[in-house]
Amino acid sequence: MKADLKDRIALVTGASRGIGRSISAALASSGVRVILSSRSKESLEAVGKEIGGATVIPADISKENDIDSLFSSVQETFGRLDILVNNAGIGFFGSLVDFSIEDFDRLLAINLRGTYLCCQRAMRMMIPQKKGHIINMSSVAGFKGYENQSAYTASKHGVMGLTKSLAVEAQKHGIRVSVICPGGVNTDLCKAASPQLEESVLIPPEDIAKTVLYLLSLSDRSMVDGVYIRRSTGSPF
Repeated sequence: MKADLKDRIALVTGASRGIGRSISAALASSGVRVILSSRSKESLEAVGKEIGGATVIPADISKENDIDSLFSSVQETFGRLDILVNNAGIGFFGSLVDFSIEDFDRLLAINLRGTYLCCQRAMRMMIPQKKGHIINMSSVAGFKGYENQSAYTASKHGVMGLTKSLAVEAQKHGIRVSVICPGGVNTDLCKAASPQLEESVLIPPEDIAKTVLYLLSLSDRSMVDGVYIRRSTGSPF
């Protein structure tokens, strides 16, 4: 049975393109009131028009002040937050020997620290509500290792650890915390990480959006901690 998502309030980070754009469109088509966030206001406004209207709040989640402003705006505008999709993320790739510490710090600042802070702010809103759902976007790199992806993989392993611990902490408050681990999605990030893969074998971003809707469709008596969705031409686990 499809859950009634009409008028739920959802915040999607990294919403201006790729997976975030598809998730935002799927939520909006299900009647969710979507808040779009990323660094680019112009791109967010384009997505908002495309999906039939949404609230746009630009933010750089590597900056704590931006995150504070983002969640304050959500609180002031809607008074609650039902769904947080932590999708914002970046990827830099190269051998560990030559990888710059600046790029390493930037990766962790967005992929892990930014996700952590967004989870923290969302929990502060959801605990008084005694309900909510946080969905973090990790990767197949959250539990596997790939050559020339040590920094990116470290950040996504961190998201897995964060999600596992927070799921236990949040459960007593009636809050669900899930993680999605896609492998090989048709995005610019994936093409940079694995340029050898043909576009024809990559997962459509819409499939990840459908996975989000599936997680949100479950009854209050069910919980999916994590979903691994991979290319049908790839190797399992």
